Amino acid sequence: MNALLLAGGLGTRLRPLTEQMPKPMALVANRPWLEHLVIQLRDQGIDDFVFAVKHFHEQIRQHFGDGSRFGVSIRYALEQSLLGTAGAIKNAETMLDERFIVVNADIVHEIQLIPLLEYHRQHGGLVTIGLTEVEDPTQFGVVEQEDNGRILRFVEKPRLEEAPSRRVNAGIYVMERASLSYIPKDQAVSIERETFPLLIRETAGVYGKVISGYWKDMGTKDRYRSIHWDILNREFALPLPGQETGQGIWVGEDCEIATGALLVPPVLIGNRVKIGERSIIGPFAVIGDDCRIGRNVRCSETIMWNRCKIGDAMNLNNCIFGFGLELGPRQILHEAVVNRMEAMQA
Repeated sequence: MNALLLAGGLGTRLRPLTEQMPKPMALVANRPWLEHLVIQLRDQGIDDFVFAVKHFHEQIRQHFGDGSRFGVSIRYALEQSLLGTAGAIKNAETMLDERFIVVNADIVHEIQLIPLLEYHRQHGGLVTIGLTEVEDPTQFGVVEQEDNGRILRFVEKPRLEEAPSRRVNAGIYVMERASLSYIPKDQAVSIERETFPLLIRETAGVYGKVISGYWKDMGTKDRYRSIHWDILNREFALPLPGQETGQGIWVGEDCEIATGALLVPPVLIGNRVKIGERSIIGPFAVIGDDCRIGRNVRCSETIMWNRCKIGDAMNLNNCIFGFGLELGPRQILHEAVVNRMEAMQA
């Protein structure tokens, strides 16, 4: 059994951060989310992966290669045109096993595979959809199920009083290869809006099981921030790089933190970071690898990707900075989301 990771999305709602990169390659706790996902699945016994890719696919290939660096095998199914979720799966058909897992690679979650796989084997249908329960189902496609878990229908964005449940598609599926015969080749097809309803109408056996653990779509900047705060609070126990030098303070290798600089937990500092005198970093700060932070900087509720350079006496709050951003001295930035390489001067 292998795993197909859907990694071809544009990530428009995370722009400008994802303007020049695939959304699953956005950093989460200083590592691409796609890397976290591969490791998470590998540690549960999956060592054969197929990546469905399109936009900026070269970046994914460059980072992962054939997967050997991560102890897995990775092949790539490139979409020549946008095919939708089902079309992307159909495009990878020749690489997939008789039974395979599909994961939407831009949703951040903890996946517990064994209960999902055992349930799939028991019911004998073609598809098992991992479900998650949400407080407000009015923004999702909600499932109606029989007692045995068989899905009867999806209700798209119902009013609260009309929602048949609070269970929604979590973006992870266990599928039999026979289900792909219901997907036309070389066409843009949505698995959520077209393929699953077709399989239900044909009584091919579409079942759903609630998966436990953390789940959040990082599709907006607010959700992207909240994922990091959940990680730093350990509500989402994603393994963090570096050493925990104090409660809620993680520091990477070869860092230079000046005398008088203060780290206020929770805070995550990457590798080879330099922090100047009398700077205060945190609470809720994530600093990427190779960042340079000047003197007298105040930085809280802020996420910096790798190689950022921050001038002296900067005051940063609730910001997100992409790769290689340079900021001149003596500025106050609040809720800034910036992704560019040139220096921003005062």
